Amino acid sequence: MDKRAAIVLGVIFGGLFLALFGFLILAFSVAGGAGAGKLGAGNVGVVEVKGPITDAEDEVKALHDFLEEDRIKAVVVRVNSPGGAVGPSQEIHAEIRRLAEEKPVVVSMGDVAASGGYYLAVAADKIVANPGTLTGSIGVITQFPNVTAIAEKIGFQMNTVKSGAAKDIGNPFRPFTEADRKVFEGLVDDVYRQFVGAVVEGRKLPEEQVKAIADGRVLTGEQALQAGLIDQLGNFNDAVDLAAELAGIEGKPKLVYPEKEEPLSLHRLLRASVREGVRAVADELRLQLRSETSAAPRVEFRLPGT
Repeated sequence: MDKRAAIVLGVIFGGLFLALFGFLILAFSVAGGAGAGKLGAGNVGVVEVKGPITDAEDEVKALHDFLEEDRIKAVVVRVNSPGGAVGPSQEIHAEIRRLAEEKPVVVSMGDVAASGGYYLAVAADKIVANPGTLTGSIGVITQFPNVTAIAEKIGFQMNTVKSGAAKDIGNPFRPFTEADRKVFEGLVDDVYRQFVGAVVEGRKLPEEQVKAIADGRVLTGEQALQAGLIDQLGNFNDAVDLAAELAGIEGKPKLVYPEKEEPLSLHRLLRASVREGVRAVADELRLQLRSETSAAPRVEFRLPGT
């Protein structure tokens, strides 16, 4: 390579490096500026619970951050969920209770806030629902398939080695026994007792009154108001106004949503790369396991039919 060609290549690669370096500086400044000062722009925090409840990490973090931030005077939890897993529903419920001890918390129900969606709502100070919101569905359910007949037809057998009689309970490749049913009924009854207790405590209602409608039935917002399960009819804006009133906020309340992304950093980029790699491996393992075994049965706070 002659000297002229080397100079040309040096200029090209040098320019590319400077362009990349400038882009990174710009990205850092934009990302840092986008996240700066957001929390100071308002005084009513908004936490959204959308879709089936399978994980509580984001919601719990957002609730905790609003608890710690003095500039946030009240919080509205917007619920649009048919319910889901028991554990995450209870985690969000517990964090709302903790927040409600320090600041007013109002739940705003959207299209549906049933079962687990209602469970977490009863921890708030007030509940606002639309007249046609589907809510209630106070109850517990667990289901799992039985594919023994199909397995026999295709000549499939599942060999199981277990340490105890109930270790493979819910195994779809063997008959469901009366002993299995008693175990599941005990499990469901205990979680149901916890659900009813949460409603009794949160809504300040007699246990007999709650149990009278705690058979899994779904109620509209109007029916829930008559039953004492919510406090008033209204939309999201009505819930915001109520939260501001409870907190003594003067003037129009300003809303603050949790930050979705943290500022750009080398640590974040590396962490994201590692996370994606681990997730890919985990997804592949799940696919392999799913093809050989069934999913473990789960006890859920879930709207029937979802």
